[in-house]
Amino acid sequence: MRGLIVFALETFAVVRVGIASLPERGGTALVAVLGFAGVVLVLTGMLSISAGFTAAVSRNGSPEVAVVMRGGSTSEISSGFGTDAVRAVGQSPGVRQNEGTPEVSAEVLVVVDVPKRSTGKDSNVPFRGVGDQGYRLHPKVRVIDGRMYEPGRGEVIVGRQAASEFAGLELGAKRRWQGFEWTVVGVFEAGGGLEESEIWTDDRTLQTAFDRGAYWQSAYARLESAEAFDGFKDSLTANPQLNVTVQRQDEYLKAQTEALAIFVSAAGFTIAFLMGLGAIFGAVNSMYSAVVSRSLEIATLRALGFSRFPVLVSVVFEAMLLGLAGGLLGGGAAWLMFNGYQASTLNFLSFSQVAFEFAVTPSLLVTGIVYALVLGFVAGLPPAIRAARLPIASALRMG
Repeated sequence: MRGLIVFALETFAVVRVGIASLPERGGTALVAVLGFAGVVLVLTGMLSISAGFTAAVSRNGSPEVAVVMRGGSTSEISSGFGTDAVRAVGQSPGVRQNEGTPEVSAEVLVVVDVPKRSTGKDSNVPFRGVGDQGYRLHPKVRVIDGRMYEPGRGEVIVGRQAASEFAGLELGAKRRWQGFEWTVVGVFEAGGGLEESEIWTDDRTLQTAFDRGAYWQSAYARLESAEAFDGFKDSLTANPQLNVTVQRQDEYLKAQTEALAIFVSAAGFTIAFLMGLGAIFGAVNSMYSAVVSRSLEIATLRALGFSRFPVLVSVVFEAMLLGLAGGLLGGGAAWLMFNGYQASTLNFLSFSQVAFEFAVTPSLLVTGIVYALVLGFVAGLPPAIRAARLPIASALRMG
């Protein structure tokens, strides 16, 4: 026990002396800090794309809502079925009733070309037609500017993110798709969810304009409880006259984010790894310089009876301290630069644009700081070993 206390006191003393001498090595220390900060800035910025996209797509998912699509479909845009399937969804067990009417929304989904404000190039924007029960299935949708469309009149409301990201979707604008003129009469929000990237109207008008007949891409059903899902699903998938796939809404939306999340995360960590190598080399040089400048100090401590290990811990701790400073600096810069930044990207499954905001979350900041600490540890270890092995006599003579 006494030996442990002595070791702790020695380590504390050496660490304190090393930190006190940091201002004398401000230039090299600053280079190391900025290197770590750059790595964390890039890593956090990249991962904030995935976090923001995932939040926008999956935020409004509910385990009590089922999404029914044609069998084998991975997204609504590739799905489609007729009246018989919609009727079967409404008659299935476990569907919540609203004054005798099943809470089912059969929805039409197409994509239309709308130019992005930033580039002027056309992008695929989802255009959704919903039925009378649709707003019970999307309870967070709320018109915040203008008014709700009137069915059958070629009026639309647009999501807040879509109106901001794409040109020609502002209140009062007129757009022509499929030879049919549409008027934007309202802007809506949906709690930051996927719906805010879409244009909405009633399903019948959209079917008529795009010559879809009695044909829908999906049906949303609100269940009496999350536990009613299995019975609801079995009643549809066991029907030999139907060919449908049934998923919980939250699971369906999560699946929509996986491809982009994997791609962005892989790219972010790859870039961060490559940049991290550069940051490590810069920090190693800084710490080697620190060892050289502190050689007399280290030798004196060793001559006074301090063991090698406190010296090693001191150098590693100093490098990790520089990593922590860089992580905090890079994380703060990422939050200021990226958090809330609006952009749009392609949903790989629906081939349509999703407008969203970058999200620099606390977990991403922690990830960046931890990564900077790891880089600091790796960078500090070789100079620390050299410092611990420094010959006492030669170092004193050099001093």
